[in-house]
Amino acid sequence: MPRRTSRIASPQPKKTARRRVNHNEKPVNIVSQREKNSKIALSRNQNTTQSRKPSPNPSKRSPNLLVRLFLYVLRIAIMGVGIGAIAGTTLTIINPQDILAAYIKASQLVKPSPEEAKEEKPEKVTPKSSVSVPVSKELTALKEKIQKVDAQYPNVQPQAWFIDLDNGAYVTYNGTQPVPAASTIKIPVLVAFFQEVDKGNMHLDQMLPMTKDVMVSGSGDMQYMQENKKFPAIEVARKMIVISDNTATEMLVKEIGGKEVLNQRFKEWGMKHTEINNILPDLEGTNKTSPEDLSKLLARIERGDLISSRSRDRLIDIMEGTRTRTLLPQGLEKQANIAHKTGDIGTIIGDAGIIDIPTGKRYIGAVFAERAYNDVAGRHLIQDISRTVYQHFKYYQPRPVPKTAKKPVESQEQLTEQSNN
Repeated sequence: MPRRTSRIASPQPKKTARRRVNHNEKPVNIVSQREKNSKIALSRNQNTTQSRKPSPNPSKRSPNLLVRLFLYVLRIAIMGVGIGAIAGTTLTIINPQDILAAYIKASQLVKPSPEEAKEEKPEKVTPKSSVSVPVSKELTALKEKIQKVDAQYPNVQPQAWFIDLDNGAYVTYNGTQPVPAASTIKIPVLVAFFQEVDKGNMHLDQMLPMTKDVMVSGSGDMQYMQENKKFPAIEVARKMIVISDNTATEMLVKEIGGKEVLNQRFKEWGMKHTEINNILPDLEGTNKTSPEDLSKLLARIERGDLISSRSRDRLIDIMEGTRTRTLLPQGLEKQANIAHKTGDIGTIIGDAGIIDIPTGKRYIGAVFAERAYNDVAGRHLIQDISRTVYQHFKYYQPRPVPKTAKKPVESQEQLTEQSNN
């Protein structure tokens, strides 16, 4: 009997369903993601390589050679014009001949011999020196006016001397007699100081020590400062005049050489009665001068004698700053200008200066008044004399009449003045 086999068979592998192939469809390649990426990168590289390949027609993309050459020539021309303009401007400022001459001179420099060095030193200023001041005639009409003013002050003794710088006419009223100088002695000291500056013996910025032997009492504030303090010489000179500092005066007297040297110089200037005999404030009145001495000294300074024009200008500038304005300035108009120096020792007061009238006239004068100690009448007398002289010099001489204008009718006072003079 045949052997029967069991119907239970071993498990069979699963059948894979086959996709029905459609012969009308295109075949699909199943590619992994890595392969896709590599293909994309390769494609990009190929595109880049293709873009870098030279164009088959390079003449269409590169500029024409003629155009490029023209642009280069144009740029060079513009650059040349700019350089030419800069060079031309520079040459208008800097002269090549001057540079060449300076170079040649510098290359030929040699150390000068002692004789040549002596010749190259600047010459010292030597102002013209004339002892006398030219005067013409005395103004008698003005002198009579001063006499009338003097009669109003019986207890005061005046002395005055004035000169018109336009024509040399002058008036004196006891003006040639010596009188205690008080602080007006500082005027010739100031002139001597500027002479030393002109000679090169002193310098404006030279520092002067205020030693104990020159610190004196009286007017000024330097006496209250620290001993041995130093001041520029020009500041000392200014203090001597502007605030009438006695210590500053003694400092300059010492630096110039002392009172003997100054007195000798005053005589050389033609000052007959001016001398220093005592230190300031000299309340005894031993230092002397005269209205004529001071007026003629200022007249010489004004015309350019004794000191240089530069020093003259500085001297007048300093004297214009005098703070005490109770004497000569009180007789002037507000528009007038005065460079002056006052003096006061109680029994004697005085003032001397250069006065400019707005009309253009300039005159010089000095007035002193001897009085009882601090009597105000002395100050009033000087003010009235100053006012009288100012008005006289302003009107006594007719001003030039323009040719196109009619001559004005002269006042009776002018006619009288002309007949007297």
